[in-house]
Amino acid sequence: MVTGDNIDTAKAIALEAGILKHEHKDRKYAVMDGKTFREACGGLRKIDTGNDLLREEIVNKEIFKEIAANLQVLGRSTPEDKYMLVTGLRDIGATVAVTGDGTNDAPALKRADVGFAMGICGTEVAKEAADIILLDDNFASIVTAVKWGRNIFSCVRKFLQFQLVINIGAIIILIVGSVVLSPDSQPMGTLQMLWINILMDTFAALALALLVGLA
Repeated sequence: MVTGDNIDTAKAIALEAGILKHEHKDRKYAVMDGKTFREACGGLRKIDTGNDLLREEIVNKEIFKEIAANLQVLGRSTPEDKYMLVTGLRDIGATVAVTGDGTNDAPALKRADVGFAMGICGTEVAKEAADIILLDDNFASIVTAVKWGRNIFSCVRKFLQFQLVINIGAIIILIVGSVVLSPDSQPMGTLQMLWINILMDTFAALALALLVGLA
């Protein structure tokens, strides 16, 4: 939980919400304020990658990795702290999703892999920076969105696997038949190939649409 509120308030809310466990509340780096976080990480530095492109990275990467493994609550944070945290997490290979509703959340929302903005109480700046807008401002909708996304991805992947297997199999049969057999003994003719394509494309597309629709 990253917030601009007082660190004691943030810690109490995190404990009540289950974000921070009682047995972890005194663990090193579990609860930090923005100033301590910035000083420990050393801030961000820009690296010239060529073609007028600049990449940002955490200065003290080893310290950041230790913080990222233990951090649960970040209080008294600034927009720069949120942006730094997201940048550092992406730099070490993590997939980052950020939720926010204020203007100060915009840099982190834009930098994250997926940004969720609140549709009712969120500012226009936050909505423009986000990838997904929660129309009901309900965090439970994020879980629903993830389920839908994973289901659609799974369905598309199965559809492509089916198509590739059928097409590659048909191509191999035709090539081998053309090389080995005489023109009068081909395993599949033009009409057979058309029927295979009609059946393959029609029923596969119906199956894909049905699976996505039932998600």
